[in-house]
Amino acid sequence: MTHSADLTGRARIRMSALRLFAEQGFSNTSLRAIAADADVSHALVRHHFGSKENLREVVDEDVMDAFDTALSDVGAREGEPEGLAAFGEASARLFGTDQVRREYLRRALAEGSDLSARLFARLLEGVRLRLSTMGATDERWAPYQVLFLILGPMLLEPVMRPGLDTPVFDPAVVADRSAANQHLLTHGMFARD
Repeated sequence: MTHSADLTGRARIRMSALRLFAEQGFSNTSLRAIAADADVSHALVRHHFGSKENLREVVDEDVMDAFDTALSDVGAREGEPEGLAAFGEASARLFGTDQVRREYLRRALAEGSDLSARLFARLLEGVRLRLSTMGATDERWAPYQVLFLILGPMLLEPVMRPGLDTPVFDPAVVADRSAANQHLLTHGMFARD
């Protein structure tokens, strides 16, 4: 992991914004707070990003890059069950190992703003693209269903925690949940094996 002192000022600002937006929300985070957290001047934040909205777009781009990287091998495998497993692995890599991005997405999607809608649309398009390479026949609803399975635990994590004796994104829990999702998608809710 790179130490924050090793990063450029622009990268430190982006990382601080990601973390503070995740912790406090977009509307409750000021550019001055981000500058202080990144150990740069407020003027440097303005110079690089111009506004908090532009900084949010850069943070969203960073999150989308991470999502695209995590999904990069989805669709490259032969056969539908393996492709579904790849989605589970991708979500585990992205959400299971990166608590800050997970918390950021939870907050960003739940706030219901135009920026939230744009972020969701980009996530949806990424899944739609991967599903098209797997031969999915339902181009309209299949991407939503996959996102519901991926994002549901992330969005509901705070209220799921008390009912589970292991963290929601523990690798074993993610593997079990992924297997259950694969079974649901390939056999249906009430199929008996």
